[in-house]
Amino acid sequence: MTITLAQAFARNFLGHAPAWYKLTVVGFLVANPLLMILFGPVLTGWVLLVEFIFALAMALRCYPLQPGGLLAIESVLIGLTTPESVYGEVTQAFPVVLLLIFMVAGIYFLRELLLYVFTRLLLKVHSSSMLAVLFCGVAALLSAFLDALTVVAVAITVGVGFYEVYHRVASGKQHDSSHDATHDAGVHALHRDNLEQFRAFLRGLMMHAAVGTAIGGVMTKVGEPQNLLISEQAGWEFGEFFLKVAPVSIPVALAGLGTCWMLDRFRLFGYGAQLPDAVRAVLRDYSEHMAAKSTLRDRQVLIVQALVAATLVLGLAFHVAEVGLIGLLVIILATSFTGVIEEHRIGKAFEAALPFTALLVVFFVIVAGIHEQHLFEPVMHAVLALEGRAQSAALYLATGVLSAISDNVFVASIYITEMKAALLQGVVTREQFEVAAVAINTGTNIPSVATPNGQAAFLFLLTSTLSPLIRLGYLRMVWMALPYFVVMTGVGLAAVVYLL
Repeated sequence: MTITLAQAFARNFLGHAPAWYKLTVVGFLVANPLLMILFGPVLTGWVLLVEFIFALAMALRCYPLQPGGLLAIESVLIGLTTPESVYGEVTQAFPVVLLLIFMVAGIYFLRELLLYVFTRLLLKVHSSSMLAVLFCGVAALLSAFLDALTVVAVAITVGVGFYEVYHRVASGKQHDSSHDATHDAGVHALHRDNLEQFRAFLRGLMMHAAVGTAIGGVMTKVGEPQNLLISEQAGWEFGEFFLKVAPVSIPVALAGLGTCWMLDRFRLFGYGAQLPDAVRAVLRDYSEHMAAKSTLRDRQVLIVQALVAATLVLGLAFHVAEVGLIGLLVIILATSFTGVIEEHRIGKAFEAALPFTALLVVFFVIVAGIHEQHLFEPVMHAVLALEGRAQSAALYLATGVLSAISDNVFVASIYITEMKAALLQGVVTREQFEVAAVAINTGTNIPSVATPNGQAAFLFLLTSTLSPLIRLGYLRMVWMALPYFVVMTGVGLAAVVYLL
């Protein structure tokens, strides 16, 4: 059957995305210039932000880079922002871009070690509730000293490894066979129920780990990028930062870990799926198979990866260089001493991170528009007009809400700059400023677990290669994060009001 050129354009636009989705994106692109003419840039800016969130929500239908990128390009063309502002946002966040390019690729070259360690952990810990708390707690501990995206990259690497091992066997293949785990056509009927349960099990573990990065990330000066910004404005060193934030961060951490146990123990909000016995047997068989066929070269690879992992942890803990540069160090060391010298083998490591890096740059276009049009200023002025505990609570909630739909660092920079100006002008005391700084720091970290927009670690997980495999979409992620959001935000608010 022949098709016309117009039909070819229609079919190729956004590829295999549903027709209704394509029409919706086209509707957005047509409506935005009209809104700009009729109602001005402020309303158009808010509408475009909602449209971008919609593109993220439909990530399993179409990767958000294309529809989000088209919206971002249009925002520049209709004057919501400028290329210069976008460049400024990107260069300000260059350390994060560098991290995504090199650190995620570096973790790829440690995958044999990670799979070896976590397979043994999974086989020895039979209680799913204990395993959930363990994943959440370890992610929190690591994120207090390492970058959250690095921690999530580790979790994704482990999750993909587990999934591929079982999916290969469920499709009737041997452990050493090449296999495409993205298609279920070859999965035997007897394995389909176990596969669905295994997906639910992995969804729970990944979400517990992602929330753990937020729990730990708020605690230390190096836990999140906005923490560094706030600590510089407040003049806090590492230990002082931890003590200032502790009245909020410690209760939130305890509440978060308690919520983790409750959700898994009572199987609420999509958590609590057990690891099927058949899957455990496959993973055990895989572990024994790998141990039996292990050669001296395999052991040498594990030793090298363990030494490189130790170098990574020490380098990050002592901040010897930007995180992305440490990631490049990992790539060079891990490949040099394990014989990976072919360009195509090295290039494969970058496949997972570069699409998300491009998406993040697109997100900065939207942030630049928010900045240019001062969309958050009315909220900021209303909050700063308050005093005492009311101001602390409002700062916490306002930065939390705005961080859930925008960039945490951007929101933190706006509010801490205004509070620092008020301090220098004598409008607030040093004590009031420090309370406000803690409220802003915890507000941009804790309530933002509500959506993938608020947490880069969540967004990275959502757009990773693992999410389609385990059926983890935007709305499901928001639903699974909801109990954490409610409990941790409530405990954080009470701590800001009564413990600071």
